[in-house]
Amino acid sequence: MDKSIVIEPGNEAANYWKDIWHFRSLFYFLAWRDVLVRYKQTTIGIAWSIVRPLLTMLVMAGIGWIFNAPIPNGIPRLLWVCAATLPWQFFSSAFSESSGSLVANANLLTKVYFPRMIVPISSVIVCVFDFLISVSIMLVAMWYYQYMPALQIVWLPFFMVLLFIIALGSGLFIAALNVKYRDFRYVIPFIVQFGLYVSPISFSSTDVLQHAGIPSYIKLLYMLNPVVGVIDGFRWCIFGNISIQWTSVIISVICAFGILMLGIFNFRRMEKSFADVI
Repeated sequence: MDKSIVIEPGNEAANYWKDIWHFRSLFYFLAWRDVLVRYKQTTIGIAWSIVRPLLTMLVMAGIGWIFNAPIPNGIPRLLWVCAATLPWQFFSSAFSESSGSLVANANLLTKVYFPRMIVPISSVIVCVFDFLISVSIMLVAMWYYQYMPALQIVWLPFFMVLLFIIALGSGLFIAALNVKYRDFRYVIPFIVQFGLYVSPISFSSTDVLQHAGIPSYIKLLYMLNPVVGVIDGFRWCIFGNISIQWTSVIISVICAFGILMLGIFNFRRMEKSFADVI
């Protein structure tokens, strides 16, 4: 009597999400493996989670100082830039890692069935771990400048979840395309580099949105960058006594869930062909 067991994904969408819950231990396994691989053979190890955002912060603060970008309410420039660098560094790392995660785990995808979406999600989870470590930069800077966070800090988890959704949705979308079209590995660094320049890291969104010389359609395109509202939200949560463009926050929320739905749809549409083309 044939007692062989055939393992295959569920045909219905409901079965797929049940499979993700059934294989939930893979989130821990893949995330912990990536952490070990990333830092085990490096000279300074886990300190890279601090060095990378610190270098970005110093460079962007230097650019803001050279061009004399205004800082509201006398907030120290390093603090101002740091509050934007940390969320941006998380997004850029999570987007880059999740976009290439399927190709990096090609040998795993071709051997056993599990919901492939677990792979890019675990990559984003690893970046959350890095983000929590890099928060120490902000804590040290606030201690140095004797600056206490505002009461709005209680809203910080909301903006962190929003940032997670943006990174995951965009990572899922590109990860699926990257399996079939390997040219996307050249597009990812360009997207990250371009996003760094058009995000309010060394400057303030107020300077852009209230500038009379900037056309309205440019301001709209600026706000369609979903990271803009998140960075503004991070600064508002930390400093409190600054104006925040709630329009950009609302647009970021809409774009975040739109990107997530688009990323999931595209990923599920292409998922069945991963093992064949990878």
